Amino acid sequence: MPKATTPADLAITPRDRRFGRGAAIRRWWLNDDPYATAFYNALSVTFPKGEGFFVDSVRRFREGTPPRLEREINAFIKQEVLHTREHLAFNRHVADQGYDVTLLDRDVDAALALTKGRPPIGALAATTALEHFTAMLAHELIANPRHLAGAEEQARALWLWHAAEEIEHKGVAYDTWLHATRDWPRFTRWRIKSLVMLVTTWRFFHGRARGMAELLRQDGITGPRAWARMAWYAFGNPGMARKVAGVWFAYFLPGFHPWKHDDRALIALAESDYEAAVLPRAA
Repeated sequence: MPKATTPADLAITPRDRRFGRGAAIRRWWLNDDPYATAFYNALSVTFPKGEGFFVDSVRRFREGTPPRLEREINAFIKQEVLHTREHLAFNRHVADQGYDVTLLDRDVDAALALTKGRPPIGALAATTALEHFTAMLAHELIANPRHLAGAEEQARALWLWHAAEEIEHKGVAYDTWLHATRDWPRFTRWRIKSLVMLVTTWRFFHGRARGMAELLRQDGITGPRAWARMAWYAFGNPGMARKVAGVWFAYFLPGFHPWKHDDRALIALAESDYEAAVLPRAA
């Protein structure tokens, strides 16, 4: 069986889009559901600093990469910079609804601080794991319209745009990791990336659960019932965590590559949905 690689005809295209400027977005913007809204709000708060971390981690290993991978890294960086800009704007809407995200910001800072003083290859391994997370969430978000059903138009368009680009560049961090560790024994590479994914998975779920719980607390929703509803949202209905479990597990299999599953058709599907909501680019 041939080894899976990034498709030769893949084009990573930064799309300079703007969403939600001046639009009135209600507090529970996703189908008037506080749990669904809290999930995406908590995730969005992590993106500006998190994507800055991704960019720095990959950029450290850009020098000496093959020309094609270097071009893909450059396009990846441009896409992530645009994502940061748009989520900063979206996060202002979150704050405008009266949410205090201080705790969420502090958790992001604490998670990033764990990489300080450690070898850059560790940060790249963490980025590779988190990029797999974003890619599998992006796939499910576009493939299953139930996740964003009833959302405010501008917010829905933002998440579809972001998801499409996450799918498009899902192999960049991994290809950079493969290049950076090209002289490592295969078992060493697998062991390190697997351990990092396990740690990253725990931190991802723990961090997002804390973030959701904090935002729900500010809505007056607390206690065991709130935690039970959060778990049902993740693993029951719509069950994002349950539905991506198989793709998560694939990361540990021999011969894994993000493009072993070519889901580029979802990019065009997302674009057809969000294009009508794009705001004109400022002069």
